Amino acid sequence: MTPVLFDMDGIILDGPRTDPQVYADAGDAALAELGADPTPAQRRDFRRHDYERIRAHCADLGIDPARFWELKETYASNGTHDRLRSGERGTYDDIDAIHELGDRTSIGLVTNNRHETAEFVADHFGFDFAVVRGRDPTFEGYERRKPAPYYIEDALDTLGVSEGLYVGDSAKDVTAGRAAGLETAYVRRPHNRDRDRPAGATYELESLIELLDIVDGANA
Repeated sequence: MTPVLFDMDGIILDGPRTDPQVYADAGDAALAELGADPTPAQRRDFRRHDYERIRAHCADLGIDPARFWELKETYASNGTHDRLRSGERGTYDDIDAIHELGDRTSIGLVTNNRHETAEFVADHFGFDFAVVRGRDPTFEGYERRKPAPYYIEDALDTLGVSEGLYVGDSAKDVTAGRAAGLETAYVRRPHNRDRDRPAGATYELESLIELLDIVDGANA
């Protein structure tokens, strides 16, 4: 059977990324927990992901940059989970196809988003993923995001396979999937409707439902 690995944001969760306000609130919460008093300019940087500036500001403020980053990731996950529970952030109409695929082959979730949130999404929406992999809450974990194939390769190692299909909504998903030795499916969503098909995409899909025929054909 051909395993199918899915990206999360833009494939399962509506929209291509976490709302920046979630990270802004998370940065503020982490600073408050650490008792830090940054300047307005420093606070703006802490709310974003420029880890070189964050390291420098942490040194200036006498706080542990690794601890700040971990706290920010945790608070960002908590904020995202609250938005999902409330329905403020939704899902796409075709994700039932993922449940159907789980009855036919091994499925997994590999995302640039936080690992804590990936696990929450798998549980909250009842996906029977054989592997779930999101980014680690460290500077190194952030650097390993797609288009690097690190997390996809890690998931493949967990499954004990070297072939399969990676499903995403961006060029970096295609790049990472191909670098990991997988076929790739590029899914059209409202936010990428007008973009060119990424070079090297094996399939271009209008809906996740089309994956059913692809997997059935591969397993025939």
